Amino acid sequence: MTTTSVETSSALYAVVDLGSNSFHMLITRQLADSVQVVDRVKRKVRLAAGLNSDNILSEQAMAKGLECLSFFAERLQDIPKNNIRIVATATLRLAVNRADFITKAELILGHSISLLSGIAEAEYIYLGVAHTNCSADRRLVLDIGGASTELIVGHGFTIKKAHSLNMGCVTFNQQYFPEGTLTADNFSRAIAAAELTIKAIKTEFCDIGWQCVLGGSGTMQALAEILIYQHKPTVISLNFLYQVQAELQTFDNISHINLPGLSTERSPVIASGLAILIALFKQFAIEKLTLSSGALREGLLYEMLPDSHSINIRQRTISALSQRFHVDQQHAQSIKQQVSIIFTQLKNTWDLPNDNAFEILQASCDLHEIGLLLEYKYHQRHSAYILKHADLAGFSQSDRQLLVTFVSLYKGDINQALIEQQASIDAKYAMKLLIILRLAVILCRRRKDDKLPNYQITANDKSLNLFLSATWLKQHALISDELKQENVHLNRLGYTLNIKC
Repeated sequence: MTTTSVETSSALYAVVDLGSNSFHMLITRQLADSVQVVDRVKRKVRLAAGLNSDNILSEQAMAKGLECLSFFAERLQDIPKNNIRIVATATLRLAVNRADFITKAELILGHSISLLSGIAEAEYIYLGVAHTNCSADRRLVLDIGGASTELIVGHGFTIKKAHSLNMGCVTFNQQYFPEGTLTADNFSRAIAAAELTIKAIKTEFCDIGWQCVLGGSGTMQALAEILIYQHKPTVISLNFLYQVQAELQTFDNISHINLPGLSTERSPVIASGLAILIALFKQFAIEKLTLSSGALREGLLYEMLPDSHSINIRQRTISALSQRFHVDQQHAQSIKQQVSIIFTQLKNTWDLPNDNAFEILQASCDLHEIGLLLEYKYHQRHSAYILKHADLAGFSQSDRQLLVTFVSLYKGDINQALIEQQASIDAKYAMKLLIILRLAVILCRRRKDDKLPNYQITANDKSLNLFLSATWLKQHALISDELKQENVHLNRLGYTLNIKC
């Protein structure tokens, strides 16, 4: 029997991030143009808590970190060394005795560790966002770590400005919430200290400017989970941050925190992370922040993969899902074509911009039937579930919400609450895009391109006129009846669909 070496047979890639709060290991597999996560391991080491005032890392903290790495080493031994990146961040940048830890860690892992500078960490965080979020806008990216906070402004894969500040949720926790005490005064001191630190770099960032703000650190993810628990859009605002602060202040100590939707492992550093985020919102006049799908680990990962910059992020995700769930791609393309035709005809009357929402609408054409692989009867529910929980590189959390809304409502009854709950676009605009999708799906019911009609469609704010030939309608009695039923659905929402010959 011949054996194939691991180096040539394995398609696995691994990234290990020795963070100040947690150690993370991400293991993925490259499948064609897509990336599949096959394993994630996370341990709350809280390494930054082991730094004293002289920046000496305690033996106890090092022992805890090395124990965690012994767990990681077992999983890494079967992955090609060229496919592994291991990095250390803020705490080990600060620790004067970091060489002691890194030497022992490299022996355990059997692999070298790169100590990232603050700027390098910020740049990889931005690349992680760029590789997993599709946006034509210039964006401000924020990441609050255990001992540092990174801020980056960029466009596409181009970084305009990057900075790393020496403040994090673990170090601020020790400085401003001594022995876990939660008081209004402690919050005020922490927020003021963070604002003072941010002011030093505020002007150079504001001079560049941005159109959207993204964040992906644990603090922001924890806050998003609270919003999800409350059945609210995962869009973070300053008012929401103040609400969480007020709720936290009802507890006298961090150890007593019990907020619905907040995990117990995040509770110990939520107050300090929240204080830093409030300061960022105030200093940069941020109105809203959405979650990013990727950050440091994804930045390191994608930069290892060949030709990662040349592949369209969203199309890579759509293609992978379409293949995995055996979507009828020819039918999806037909619907997408009809969506474009109807959109173009209504563009001026309905004042429809050719923006990110239209791209999400097109993606819904590709993915609306992925649930058919499970069963027909509830396939819309299955499609929505898959899209809620799948790795959707190229789609932000608000993008995902809009996509799920379109897929959930592309036919049948229209639940207006779903349209209003998504936070990506105005509900009225979302309704108009949904109508376009629903009409395109009905017109493509025969699933044959050569049977599609020639038609014209006009509209005012709440009424549509669809002009079809009487002969075609007679030959397609089912589609004709479905158009009549669609008028019933739209009537319930105040819209009218008139079929004219």
